[in-house]
Amino acid sequence: MSRRAIVIVLDSMGVGECPDSCLYCDQGSNTLANTAKAVGGLCLSHMQELGLGNILDVMGVAAVAEPRGAYGKMQEKSPGKDTTTGHWELMGLVLAQAFPTYPEGFPAELIARFEQQIGCKTLGNVVASGTEIIKELGSEHVRTGYPIVYTSADSVFQIAAHEEIIPLENLYQYCRIARELLREEHAVGRVIARPFIGEEGNFVRTANRHDFSKEPDITLLDKIKKSGQAVIGIGKIKDIFAGRGVTESHFTINNQDGIDKIMQVLQKDFNGLLFANLVDFDQLYGHRNDPHGYARALEEFDQRLPEIMKLLGPQDVLIITADHGCDPTTVSTDHSREYVPLLVYGRELQPGVNLGCRETFADVAATIAEHLGIIYNLAGESFYSCLVKK
Repeated sequence: MSRRAIVIVLDSMGVGECPDSCLYCDQGSNTLANTAKAVGGLCLSHMQELGLGNILDVMGVAAVAEPRGAYGKMQEKSPGKDTTTGHWELMGLVLAQAFPTYPEGFPAELIARFEQQIGCKTLGNVVASGTEIIKELGSEHVRTGYPIVYTSADSVFQIAAHEEIIPLENLYQYCRIARELLREEHAVGRVIARPFIGEEGNFVRTANRHDFSKEPDITLLDKIKKSGQAVIGIGKIKDIFAGRGVTESHFTINNQDGIDKIMQVLQKDFNGLLFANLVDFDQLYGHRNDPHGYARALEEFDQRLPEIMKLLGPQDVLIITADHGCDPTTVSTDHSREYVPLLVYGRELQPGVNLGCRETFADVAATIAEHLGIIYNLAGESFYSCLVKK
């Protein structure tokens, strides 16, 4: 009988500002609750049954007397609020120092070195929204053939290019060159290829995004793989960990495709970890300040959650969480420093357990390790004993 852990990251579904949110100018952020208020309430009946409304007050998602799952929230111990930091910590790696960010753009000498290596000039080198930068510079890019370089409040070096002007493989090679350049004090969390198509006034980003992450130190993924068990990534998991510790990966084009891939993998017999990221919440709605789109995506996931749960075996553990916040109701379009939800379900696990407020996302890694029988010496404290029926 297979023994599996399934971790689904609802990318950016934060549940309220952390105590240190003032250091990130994120006071008042609460991605889930503020989204619910903005749309007049959410219908998330299946996550509600697991205990989502027991974690915090969410319009339309009331607390239940007898949750089917265990519930709580987690505070990030690492400094920062980006995707890489959050996912690495979920797998037991807590950062001592935040990845570098560039609120004034990248140093001129760094851009000059990048341009020399790719053999042409670049456009941009500013902090910008991905959709706005292609509106602003897309036509000039098409005319000149120069790639667009930009960043955000996150530790990212992003390169946008029209797929008919700079073919995908060329764009990916530019990203590899940038990844090699960005070392030591400039070791950003991710270099991201941001391809787009269309014509002036109607440029649209495509699903051919690709992330080139800094390689992490040892995480739980390495330990699971070394034990001979599977580590199956869905969505951008392989990219986030620079391929390290991942035994199988499935690319996705959107949330629904991600859910389909989760279900396909769950129909296989394997021992180990299924680790999935559903990115639309963040990429399409959080960063674009679209609470209605965010709400719709949450409800669509919730509607399909029973399909996932039906495929769980008796020794499977399902964990639903997030990696940071991205409140679509605030003025900012950046990630927000928030607690993340923690919902845990298994057929043989104790329901209704209040897991409280965990001090680090790494408690997830410690718990999975205990469930899978992995010798664990990374960050975090397992809550597995709280879940096992006495």
